[in-house]
Amino acid sequence: MKEAGTCASVAIVAYPGAQMSAVLGLTDLFAIANRHASQECGPQLAVSTVTAEADSDPSGASFNAVILPPSLQQSHCLEDMELGKWLRAQHAAGALMCSVCAGVFCLGHAGLLDGRSVTTHWALEDAFRATFPSARLNADQLLIDDNDIVTAGGLMAWIDLGLFIVNRWLGPQVVSATARHLLVDPSGREQRNYRSFRPPRDHGDDVILSLQHWLEGHADAEITVEHMAKRVRLSGRTFLRRFKAATGLTPNSYVQNLRVEKARGLLERTRIPVSEIGWNVGYRDASAFSRVFRATVGLTAGEYRNRFGILARKEQHD
Repeated sequence: MKEAGTCASVAIVAYPGAQMSAVLGLTDLFAIANRHASQECGPQLAVSTVTAEADSDPSGASFNAVILPPSLQQSHCLEDMELGKWLRAQHAAGALMCSVCAGVFCLGHAGLLDGRSVTTHWALEDAFRATFPSARLNADQLLIDDNDIVTAGGLMAWIDLGLFIVNRWLGPQVVSATARHLLVDPSGREQRNYRSFRPPRDHGDDVILSLQHWLEGHADAEITVEHMAKRVRLSGRTFLRRFKAATGLTPNSYVQNLRVEKARGLLERTRIPVSEIGWNVGYRDASAFSRVFRATVGLTAGEYRNRFGILARKEQHD
């Protein structure tokens, strides 16, 4: 519900298990944005925290935007019939429906994501796809604006979502002032910049697991599918079938992701030249390594080192 002097009403839903640091952080971010908006004699956001308890209607008011914050619980916002009913009603009344990280599960359980483009934390990708196969998930993106549904990825992506809402209703000047106040970068990030390769090892196939362990120590070797199949004494067809069933990836894709992950570690922790890092993780062609790294991570190897390199950050502060 809009109040006098406001341009939009925003509801932050404190559902059971919601990350309260995000609820309070968003409240503070919007308060800072309103302060800067008031200095420009502009309209402000009316922000409410809506408590959603099981079997209760969270609120009878209508809002311009509804935010489902992240959750630290493994439940990933379990289905709540009353909350789902309220979310559907808000959406039907024209509210912009927003989520951060696991909060997208609330929107999914409310039946709002069929055929919609969304994102969530990359570590929740498999669980989300299994629960909501009709949604169009792109877990590489940190924030996806699908018109009336906006989703953000990681646990701290509430900052990105908050700035998005500030920009939508208060404008870019207030976004810039708010970002400077908070000392955050308002744009230019992707979730794949932060994604780690953590292949499953609890699949129960001891033969494939033994190969995974071997690959960890031999990523720099010249590895082919034929070589891997021979090593575990399986026919080519059987090996491909079992490897994909166990890891969810083809052997070539697995090796590529493993090499990129090892390259990320070397870029973060060492001063080894980029050209040597490509060789150290199994790429004999420097240009091929550069293409694969950028396609996977979304940054060049040099850009990644500048942003995430531990030694680079230490040198900046010395």
